Amino acid sequence: MTVSAGDSPPERGSTRPRLPERITVALIPKAGSDLQALQERTSLSRTDITNRAITLYEFIDAQIRAGRELLIRDSRTGETQLLRLL
Repeated sequence: MTVSAGDSPPERGSTRPRLPERITVALIPKAGSDLQALQERTSLSRTDITNRAITLYEFIDAQIRAGRELLIRDSRTGETQLLRLL
């Protein structure tokens, strides 16, 4: 997060809200088309999809680092697959 000239960081115990952090991302073509498909399917904004993706990735990474496995089960067939992130 950047603080503009003339701004001072919030004092300890301050209830001043944090400003959103802004980033610029260059998407590879596949990620760009996936983002577009998600927007069309969910009606969510790019910002909402990006925030959800980062939060989901953090959760998955924490689970894997804690020694847990992530499984995906097809509710129709009962087939279970192990999810691995490379």
